[in-house]
Amino acid sequence: MYVKDVMVQNQVGLHARPATFFIQKANEFKSSIWVEKEERRVNAKSLLGVLSLGIVGGTSIRVIADGADEEEAVESLVKLVQSGFAE
Repeated sequence: MYVKDVMVQNQVGLHARPATFFIQKANEFKSSIWVEKEERRVNAKSLLGVLSLGIVGGTSIRVIADGADEEEAVESLVKLVQSGFAE
């Protein structure tokens, strides 16, 4: 299991468009991937799950992966979040 915390940079957070990019990236990996905000954990490959967290800009989230490519998956998703989704 590989875990990393990241601060959401873009002002609007993980609304529909950035969340879609996030999920598409998560689906490139074989590992099971979760996103955690406070005490809630959802499947990072589920659009409804990610949107249900209501992640806004300035929020700290935790990306968790477990599987063959877990480290690459987490690092890739953290890099995407840090980029601000090109917004």
